[in-house]
Amino acid sequence: MEAMIVTAEPDSTAIAAPAPSHMAGEFRATAALAGPLILGNLLQTAINTIDVIVLGRYSMEALAASALAVNLFISVSIFGIGLMTAGAPMIAQARGRKLHAVRDIRRTVRQSFRAAVMVCVPIWTILWHAEPLFLMLGQEPGLSHQAAHFLRIAMWGLFPLLICNALRVFVSALERPIWGAMVMAFGVAVNLIVCWTLVFGLFGFPELGLTGAAIANAVANTALALGMIVVVTRVRWFRRYHLFGRLWVNDWARLKGLFAVGVPIAVTWALEVTVFSAAAFLMGIIGGLSLAAHAVALQITSVTFMLPMGLGAAATVRVGLWRGRGDRGGVDRAGRAALTLGMGAAAVSSALMALAPGWMVGLFVDTRAPGGPETFALAVSFLLIASVFQFVDAAQAIGAGMLRGLQDTRWPMIFAATGYWVIGMATAWLFAFHWGMGGRGVWIGLATGLAAVCVMMIGRWMLRDRLKAGNWAW
Repeated sequence: MEAMIVTAEPDSTAIAAPAPSHMAGEFRATAALAGPLILGNLLQTAINTIDVIVLGRYSMEALAASALAVNLFISVSIFGIGLMTAGAPMIAQARGRKLHAVRDIRRTVRQSFRAAVMVCVPIWTILWHAEPLFLMLGQEPGLSHQAAHFLRIAMWGLFPLLICNALRVFVSALERPIWGAMVMAFGVAVNLIVCWTLVFGLFGFPELGLTGAAIANAVANTALALGMIVVVTRVRWFRRYHLFGRLWVNDWARLKGLFAVGVPIAVTWALEVTVFSAAAFLMGIIGGLSLAAHAVALQITSVTFMLPMGLGAAATVRVGLWRGRGDRGGVDRAGRAALTLGMGAAAVSSALMALAPGWMVGLFVDTRAPGGPETFALAVSFLLIASVFQFVDAAQAIGAGMLRGLQDTRWPMIFAATGYWVIGMATAWLFAFHWGMGGRGVWIGLATGLAAVCVMMIGRWMLRDRLKAGNWAW
């Protein structure tokens, strides 16, 4: 892989500075930036997807345990991942002010590394003590023990994952996201080979089942970090930033700025992810098959969500670039282009879920396995509900990305808390347990929460100038 990175220089795929001054040009610029971002996000999701596919063919019990473990892993690690994302609007605005800025960008990336170290220890502590947490949340003792065992292995891939995300944000904000996608493809290949080999015991290795999937997860995340480090230290365009020099030098002002922008992003992402994790815990109370079906349906919707998520990331960069230039018209065009493209992507994913849910679920569930038919039927019903909320899910993700480009991150955090938890979870509990709809009621609650957040995010974007006329700092 190193040789490939040294010799390949796909700079022709990069977008020159925020040049388009008309909608057609902005559509092209946003699509060109979002494409590799979406591909990279899909490939990152494929790592967990591979675990689900492999374990779904190994046993439903292992699948349920991994679903419980991965939900908690994502729920707590998303804070660190969100914090790394703060680099995107900061780097984009620095480039908007001065296209070839180096020192300002380097300061942001280096402090991202320091922030990754700071958040890892408390997250590791939570993951190491996962079993009592699962039991406190009403999960089955056997399932809780297996899930905790998975986490005590997979947790060591967290720090490499955060470093990988910090570097992916760096190359994406420079509008060269294809490098991140290339590294993600490498990580997927590593995970596929290691997971399949260790779970089933191929090529002379012992059959490790769930333990093998956990090892593969940590190995894949480590491979991702190493791949990104090779990219930023060997590729000419990135090498000139010298990101790994003088890491010991304190830069408290930039670290404080990173946390000021990043903590609200991290909390917003954590609120969104944890509401789906809370839904998994509710499914665990309902039953193991409901939990397994939820894992499958959530994995499918996570794949389709990568489209608006990539567009939201592209919107952050494009809006940030125009904001750095002080061009309100450019900010407006960047937002409209991303949102329009997002609605088109949502229409496609919604149609697929509505027209072919059985085919999609069949990729993950073997109906010949014990509990397979029941898991299959439940997952299909969840997907049909998910097909309805694709539009609001896309709009809220892109809306949050547009606001991040303005470094407006505190109100989206409040919107997420209100929509996901006050409205969404209350609805889920009511439908699932008081109205007897079980797992379907949980998914109806998720859809309601997403719709509420969508209205608030897009509303704030549309009223951004009226809220505080003339003040870009909000």
